[in-house]
Amino acid sequence: MDLRKLMSWGRLVDGLHTLSNFRFSVSRSTLLTVSALTLIFFLAFFIRLLPIRWGLELSEFDPYFQYRFTEKIVNDGYFDWLNWNDVNRWYPAGYEINVGARAFPGLPLTAATLYNILSALGVPISLYHFCVLFPAIFGALACVIAFFFGKDIGGKVVGLLSAFFLALTPSHISRTSAGFFDDETVGIGAILLFAFLFLRALDQERPRNHSIIYAITAGLTLGYVTASWGAALYPIAMATLFVFFLILLRRYSRRLLTSYSITFGLGLFLAINVPKLSIKFLASWSILPVAGVFGLLCLSEIVRTMRSKKWRIISVVGFIVIVVGGFLTLSYLGYIGPVAGKFVSVLDPTQRGTSEIYQSVQEHRLTAWGSIYYDYGIGVFFFALGLFFAVRDMTNRNLYILIFGLTALYFAGSMVRLTILLASIFGILMSLGIVSMLRPFVTLIKETPKISAGRKYITGHVGKEFGGLVLIIMFVLLTVTYAFPSPRMYNHAYSPPTILTASVPIKPAEAVTEWTEMLSWMQINLPENAIIASWWDYGYWITVKGNRTSLADNATFNTTQIGLIGQVFMSNETEAVRILQERFDGPRGPPTHILVFTTFASVGSDQGYGDEGKWRWMARIANQSVAQGFYKEWGDNMQYNTFGEVRDNQWVWNDLGMNTTIYKLMQNGKKRLVPSVEAPTLTQFKPAHFSPGKPVAAIGQAGDQTVYLHALVCLYEIDYS
Repeated sequence: MDLRKLMSWGRLVDGLHTLSNFRFSVSRSTLLTVSALTLIFFLAFFIRLLPIRWGLELSEFDPYFQYRFTEKIVNDGYFDWLNWNDVNRWYPAGYEINVGARAFPGLPLTAATLYNILSALGVPISLYHFCVLFPAIFGALACVIAFFFGKDIGGKVVGLLSAFFLALTPSHISRTSAGFFDDETVGIGAILLFAFLFLRALDQERPRNHSIIYAITAGLTLGYVTASWGAALYPIAMATLFVFFLILLRRYSRRLLTSYSITFGLGLFLAINVPKLSIKFLASWSILPVAGVFGLLCLSEIVRTMRSKKWRIISVVGFIVIVVGGFLTLSYLGYIGPVAGKFVSVLDPTQRGTSEIYQSVQEHRLTAWGSIYYDYGIGVFFFALGLFFAVRDMTNRNLYILIFGLTALYFAGSMVRLTILLASIFGILMSLGIVSMLRPFVTLIKETPKISAGRKYITGHVGKEFGGLVLIIMFVLLTVTYAFPSPRMYNHAYSPPTILTASVPIKPAEAVTEWTEMLSWMQINLPENAIIASWWDYGYWITVKGNRTSLADNATFNTTQIGLIGQVFMSNETEAVRILQERFDGPRGPPTHILVFTTFASVGSDQGYGDEGKWRWMARIANQSVAQGFYKEWGDNMQYNTFGEVRDNQWVWNDLGMNTTIYKLMQNGKKRLVPSVEAPTLTQFKPAHFSPGKPVAAIGQAGDQTVYLHALVCLYEIDYS
């Protein structure tokens, strides 16, 4: 063999031996923790991908606006949206994103940045599909953040259980599943990250320079939350209340003052640069307590350094005078505005707003306490146990999670949508309760316990089998909650996007394409200047998927315009066309088409999932905002109103009701599939296109005939002649 080859081979072997000396030393505990956390991450991610079994579509309604906002940033740059008037929405005025504080840019900016990075790396994925997958990724990342937060609370086991429970929490899954591209996607993870960083900034055992770094990153995270989600007021208020309690408990320290000042100074500086918030944010009722607690911290520092009792009293009196005087001055000058109605209704559920639009949204309603138990099962007991152990050992971190848990529980009961806030802390307190309760039994398994009795030790007579039995029982209880007989988290995750069920609350074997077919037809066959009148629920779909102009959508910022649309549908044809022509005429003329959505059985009876169930809200909102007095409800349980009455659990229209535009449009659509349906003749609306109206699901029997549920989208052309 060639000598040079032998020498080369020898050098290669020596190099490998040298390289092996640089191997990393990883403990078995660390390796197991990393492996478990990795498995939890992928478990959370793949559970949240289950909706794509029906197709890669955005779900619900608001995610379509977030996608449109993201698309604007990707196509036109990071700052062009500041002057963006979206003329395809809220015709004829359009929707100016930067006027009237109408949008949080955090989520679209985040998604656009990540998508641009992927595009630069050559990853072949469309922006739409990226936005569909985005929530699943960030929902799984929130579980990783929960691990680090839980680890600081009670150790690695608490951290891993916290991540695991958040991964399987139904309310978190429902808001972070594939397709749910909305503020909560990034908001929950950011709130947990803020709490983790802020508490570390207050940790007295860490070097001061580390504390400053944590305070800066906590401030940046707080600024990001305020730019992304209206619920940012919650972590702000929670942290402020936490620091206030620290002052009352005489746990003030100079590090507390420094960390609080840096965190909130930086966070609020970023917040006032968000167009939706602006400088007025600092004078709002939600932020004034932040300034008040900062003043208390400064006062504590002053009093702490003063030796004279006289000057301490003068300082306290001076502080009270400054606070009261400043508040009265700001209030007199009009800088302090009223608290937003939706926040009042959350704080005091008895003061629900009288807005019909607000009441018509399902997620704004009070939460049934039974639904919380349905989501968490036996975990409710361990959550309460976690609160108990947090009170028993009142460290700074335990005080924070105690405030977090109690306030989140209250708000979750106040509004359905806010159950997502409870999800973020529920798993951490549940894990703390489980680990704290099981700790003695784990110790019992490891060694025989000794009970101290003066100077003597008495060996316990409880066998190790007892500790093992408790662990087995605990495992069975958690298995019943999360695996059998019907896993709740699976039911929440394995749900199709709303648009692929045609807004019908079912899980079809195949995607229901009524809406996607209609929107595709619009995009291909209608002229670009077509303007569609429909109820506001469908506005985002028409604008984004149909690429045509709508009169209103889920932003619901103009109640008068929504009321006018309701009046159009509840009026006769002549009056409806008059309103459309006079009140919605703009640069491109009045609306060209009108759209309705209806669901019914194959025997012709209404099912209530479409406009046949929403027309009451159309009438109520129109009655409240533009046509007071034309609509009334009366009778037991509102069984009667202006347009008809309930007979034998079925709604029966009267002559006035059967002459409304909404009734005529729905009946003419139904007649195409059910010839026996009586449909009044249309005089000023011409059929343009109808979705196929295929059977969605079997819902019963009528004799020997199977009764099917149908969903139908009907588009009519408006005849102004």
